Amino acid sequence: MTRPKILVVGAGFAGVGCVRRLERRLTEREAQISLLSPFSYQLYLPLLPQVAAGVLTPQSVALSLRRSKRHRTRIIPGGAVGVDTKAKVCLVRTISGEIIDEPYDHLVLAPGSVTRTFDIPGLSEHARGMKTLAEAAYIRDHVIAQLDLADASQDDAERAARLCFVVVGGGYAGTETAACLQRLTHNAVQRYPRLDPALIRWHLVDLAPKLMPELGDKLGAAALDILRRRGIEVSLGVSVASVDAEAVTLTDGRVLPSRTLIWTAGVAASPLIGTLGAETNRGRLVVGPDMVVPGLDGVHALGDAAAVPDLAKNEEGAICPPTAQHAMRQGKQVADNLVATLRGEQTYPYHHRDLGLVVDLGGRDAVSKPLGIELHGMPAQAVARAYHWAALRTNVAKARVMTNWLLNAVAGDDFVRTGFLSSRSGTLADFEYTDAYLTPDQVRAHTAALRAQVSPGP
Repeated sequence: MTRPKILVVGAGFAGVGCVRRLERRLTEREAQISLLSPFSYQLYLPLLPQVAAGVLTPQSVALSLRRSKRHRTRIIPGGAVGVDTKAKVCLVRTISGEIIDEPYDHLVLAPGSVTRTFDIPGLSEHARGMKTLAEAAYIRDHVIAQLDLADASQDDAERAARLCFVVVGGGYAGTETAACLQRLTHNAVQRYPRLDPALIRWHLVDLAPKLMPELGDKLGAAALDILRRRGIEVSLGVSVASVDAEAVTLTDGRVLPSRTLIWTAGVAASPLIGTLGAETNRGRLVVGPDMVVPGLDGVHALGDAAAVPDLAKNEEGAICPPTAQHAMRQGKQVADNLVATLRGEQTYPYHHRDLGLVVDLGGRDAVSKPLGIELHGMPAQAVARAYHWAALRTNVAKARVMTNWLLNAVAGDDFVRTGFLSSRSGTLADFEYTDAYLTPDQVRAHTAALRAQVSPGP
C-alpha cells in the first residue's frame, strides 16, 4: 500500500515543530514525511540582533536539520515557488536552479515571511534587512566598515555621515537591533582614538505612536528610557520618505546624512501564498481554527503565512500575531491534527495561553513580561536569556550560545570584519528573492509540462 505523502514547506519554527511532532507520533508505515527548505538549518530568529552585534556567532543560531535522532524526514534542498492545489503538486526551485515537481497528499504551508517594504524611493537598493543569517552577518561587516572608513577619512562631513546609523521599526526586531548595534559601536569606538565618540549617532524611527505597544505603557516607557539614556534618538510617528547612497530623508522633513539604513518595519507573508489563488487576510492565508485552508483538499497553513484565528481573544476576527511563540505551538497542533486525520480520529482547533514577552537590549538591559509580570534590568535580562536558551532545539546550540554569552561577558566585544562586503552590498534587493515565485497561470503551465514529460507516447 502506498504511504500518504506529507510535504512540509518551510524550516522555521512552525515547519520544524510540525516535522518533529510527526516523527515522534507516526510510524514509518503510516506516512512519508518531506521537509522543503533552501537551507539545511532552522534559524533561531529572535537572537539574530546578537549575531549582528557579534555577541553570538552565526553558527550558534543555525540549528542543523540533520541533527535528528530519528532521521526519518527527507530534506529537499530548495524553495517552493508555486502550488497546484488541484493536481496536488508543489513546484520547487532547487538550490541548483532546476524546477521540479513534488507531489503530496497532505501539504503543510509554513513558508514564513519576508521583510515588509513600501514604495519608498531607494529603499530596496540602499536599505539593509534583518531577516536572514546572511543579512545579520552583512550588517555587522557594514557597521564596522563605517567605523574603519570614518577613522581613515579626512573629510568631516563624510566622517559624520558614516557614523550616523538609522534603524526603521519600533517593534522587537528594530528595537533589539538598534540597542545591540549601538552597544557594539559604543564599545568599538574606544579602539579608534581618532574618532570622537560624540559623533556616533543612532536613530530609531517608527511610524507608530508608541515603542513596542505589546509591552504595555509601563514597560514600553522603560525600554524607551533605556534607549534614550544610551544616546539613541527615538523618533515616533515618523517614517522614511526616501533614501539614497548618502542620506535618509524622513517624513517630517529632516535629512540625515547617513550611509546606513536598517529596515525592520514589520513582515509580510511569503509571496508563495499569492500563487494559490486562495482567500487572504492582510496578505496571510485564511484558515480555520484547525489551520485547514477552506476549499483546498489536504492543505494546512500556519505561522507567519497564515491568518490563524486567535481563540484566546474575545474579539471577532482576531488573528494570531506572527511570533515564534505561536509558530512553534501551531506546528505541534497541525502535526497532531494530521495524525488524527490519518487515523480517522477527531481534530482540534488551535488555542494558546500567552507566555509573555521578552526583549533583550544587550548588556544588562532588558524588559520582559513573563506571564504578565513586568520586569526590567537584570531580572528581565535573566528571564529573556533563560527563555531563549530553553527554546533552542538542540543541546549543541544551547552549549554554543551559552559559551558565546559567557565569553562576551568576560572578554567583551570583538570588532573584526569578515570580508563579506567585498563582493556584495548586502541590501534588501540582494536577499529577499521576492521575484522568484510563479503566478498561478505559470504554476499550471509548469505542472502540465512536467506531466507531459512523464506521460507515455502514443
